Order: sequence, then C-alpha cells, then structure tokens
Amino acid sequence: MGLFERLRGDDGPRVAFIGIDGVPYSLLAEHSDRFPNLTALAAEGAGGAIDSIVPPESSACWPALTTGVNPGETGVYGFQDRENGSYETYVPMGRDVQATRLWDRATNADRKATVMNVPVTFPPQRNVQRMVSGFLSPGVEKASHPEELTQTLEDGDYIIDVNAKLGHKDDKSEFVDHAHKTMDRRFEAFEQYLSADDWDLFFGVFMTTDRVNHFLFKDYERDGENKDAFFEFYEQLDDYLGQIREMLPDDVTLVVASDHGFTSLDYEVHCNTWLEEEGLLSYEDDDHSELGDIADDTTAYSLIPGRFYINLEGREPRGSVPESEYEAVREDLKARLESLEGPDGTPVCERVVEKEDAFRGDHDDIAPDLVAVPNHGFDLKSGFKGHDDVFDTGPRNGMHSFDNATLFIDDNDATIEDADLYDIAPTILELMEIDYDRTDFDGASLL
Repeated sequence: MGLFERLRGDDGPRVAFIGIDGVPYSLLAEHSDRFPNLTALAAEGAGGAIDSIVPPESSACWPALTTGVNPGETGVYGFQDRENGSYETYVPMGRDVQATRLWDRATNADRKATVMNVPVTFPPQRNVQRMVSGFLSPGVEKASHPEELTQTLEDGDYIIDVNAKLGHKDDKSEFVDHAHKTMDRRFEAFEQYLSADDWDLFFGVFMTTDRVNHFLFKDYERDGENKDAFFEFYEQLDDYLGQIREMLPDDVTLVVASDHGFTSLDYEVHCNTWLEEEGLLSYEDDDHSELGDIADDTTAYSLIPGRFYINLEGREPRGSVPESEYEAVREDLKARLESLEGPDGTPVCERVVEKEDAFRGDHDDIAPDLVAVPNHGFDLKSGFKGHDDVFDTGPRNGMHSFDNATLFIDDNDATIEDADLYDIAPTILELMEIDYDRTDFDGASLL
C-alpha cells in the first residue's frame, strides 16, 4: 500500500496527475543524468515527446488537456477571447470551459477528485472533493474550496503563481528565488493532500516551470549567465517528482505531462502592427488600445497568440468583408503570413492553419479564421496599442512551442508514439477504469 494506508474503500485503480507547465521533453531526455527520477519513470513506464494543440497557449491548452477535446468544444481559444457578435473581449475563466473536465467525470462515477492549481479553473468548483484554482486566480481565500483547504493553504503560505514581474529585471536572482519559493510551497501542499490518500484522482500542476522558461530558457539553450540557476530549478523539480512517485500507493498510477513545449525567443512579432503595414487594419483614431477601436474598413485583426480574424460582414459588428469574398480574403492573408520573414530572412510561420482543420464543435463560432504556428524564435503578439516596429525584443527570452511537449506514464503497457495533448484524458480514464464513449474525445488512450 505504499508509505501510508488508504483512508477510503478500494473502489478501483487511481491516478495522480502532475502537470509541469511548458516543460519540453528534449530538456529532460538530453540531460538524463541531471534528472534521475524522470529518467527512471521513462525507463520503468513510458516517456516521450507529444504535440500540443493549435494554438499552443496555456489558457487554451489546459482546458483541452483536462477535457480531451479541441477549443471548438471547450470554447476557450486563448488568453483573450472575443464575445460572439461583438468586439468586446474577455479573459476566459473556469466557467467559460464548456466541455466536461476529467474531475467531473470522476465525480460523476462516484470517485473523489482533488484538484490543485490547474490554470483556467477559477472560481473553484464546489462539486469536487477539494480545489484550489490556478493561473489568473486572485488570492487563496477566493480560489480554494472547502474552508479546510483554504485554511491549510493560508497557514502554509501557499503561492498561486510566481511574480513574473520580477523576471523583467536584468538581475534574475530575485525572480529565481521567488520561483523556488513558489514551487516549494506547491510541493508541500501536494505532499499533504497526496498523503491524505482520500482521493481517486489527484490533479495538480506546477506552473512555475513555464514562468522560469519564459525568462531563462535562452540562458539554458545558449549558455547564458543564468544557465546554472535554470538547471538548479529543474533538478529540484525532478527531486520533488521523485518524492511524489515514491509516496504513491501501489494502486495509483503517476502521470506527468506538460501542456506545450518551449524554445528560445529571438523576436516578438507584433501581428496587428504587421496588419497595419499590410494595409489590412486601421484604427478610428490615434488613441487606440483595444479591439473595439479598429476602423470600419479593417480587413483583418489578430488576437494573441497568432490568431487571425477576418472582419466579416454579419459576424463582426462592423464587418467590412462580404461573405462572398471571405475565402479569397482569407487565402490572401494566409499567403501573406506564409511569406512573412523575420529580420534575418527566416520564415516567421512554420505553418498557417485554417480554422476547419483545427476546430470543430458547438463553440466554433468564435474560432479564429487562421492560426499562425510560428517557427522557433518568433513569439506572436497581438496588442492594439500599436508598436513602431513589427519585430522587437522584450524581457522574455523563451516562448511556447507546438512540438516537444512532455508525457510520462508510470505504466509499462503505455506507448507514447504520435501522441498529442488530446490523448491524455482518455488515457487517465482508462487507467482509472472509468467508462467513456470513444467519440467523447479528440484523442485516444495510449494504453
């Protein structure tokens, strides 16, 4: 039974899922000596690189991972989404996720779920055993349920997210210290509730990995001054994952995964500035900061990350492109994106995906018409305040990638080949022996 006895009846096999946001598999595989616990997990179970989703942005990825379906079903396409039939935008929260989450499936099967720090889950659900929401949540008091969990987290100085503003400083030491503190507090909370052993599904996420990658990844890939600090952080993460694996009872399968990969960032690409230069976007006046400020003659606009929308008559409030011209305008925009080059002559886009090829479901009415998946090094931005140049640099030196996400399954019957984010949900349900319809998911079990 592992290091502690179960406090509940034996209702079937269980799963502990630990998310490591934005961790690329190559980082772990190419430095196996530094990460002995994850190396052992891959050797004794299964480990490999998987693809993320389109677009590979955490606000869209975590709803997809936790439901097993694409944004057309979840209704969440990114950090900022557009209201249907409006130029109003909003930041998606947990209530905006329209598909069924893994922990809801577990609860509906009379199994208990503890959910900790998953992005896009605020406000916390009250129909699960316990939950503390993750990324974009306010303080612990509002982000956690029930009261017992709130009190425990507050007593332990739990931190929902690292202070990313510290990463904007040239000296990264304060940021790194806070990243360690955040991860330490997360592990302590995970350890406490893993040890409670009263759950069937434990679903917890370390998001600090994504934060560290945004500000230190190029130091790792290109021998920067913070390379040692980067490795020290990840070695501590590996140690925590090893401790978690060791403490789990025999009836629990450990699954570790990231929601997207990571790579070095060379240029930020301001997509709306590029659209302006192409003559496809203009504003009503010089004082503009949001989507609603675009002029009536705008042909297209962009939302982060790399999502492009045609300003279509009948769909947008002030659409300028007739339905009869939609396909031609979209094809022209796609061709322009495919030919866009960076300052060094490198193509910005690895590919440009049409919405029909990425999104399907009851909530595809706000889907972008095109999504540009960038080549490594080009981070696609889409603000409306305007920038002098299409290409520039900022405080971040790492960016998300579609390829090279991470998946480990502590079961030697698992096979991780040609897999993607959508395969995780059905795999977890099969590990838990919870019935589901194969048509419920865009992926399939890897067992």
